[in-house]
Amino acid sequence: MKIVILSALVFVCQLATAETVQVKYHGTVALDSFACTAVSESSDVSRICYDKAERYMVIRLKATHYHYCEIDASTVQGLLQASSKREFFQTRIRGSGSDGPFDCRTHPIPKKYRQ
Repeated sequence: MKIVILSALVFVCQLATAETVQVKYHGTVALDSFACTAVSESSDVSRICYDKAERYMVIRLKATHYHYCEIDASTVQGLLQASSKREFFQTRIRGSGSDGPFDCRTHPIPKKYRQ
């Protein structure tokens, strides 16, 4: 019985400490299902988080988080491997302001992350 209670407490503590970020134009997103990578190059891009199962990416540009929907793993991998993450992001991911290849205004936000 003690093991069950201890396991439950550990689980609750993990849930309570799950990192969340404020995504611009969307709201709070918990990053517990994401694989996150810190970017150390001198760029606006400072962190890339990707939930492969949901095809959903959260990226931090300067101090602001943005989200991208229906983004495939090969595009995210290309971003992670690019010598200039900012250039790759600008040319392959970022939209025009009203639409883009992975713009969450025109591509559905995964149900799991809808507000």
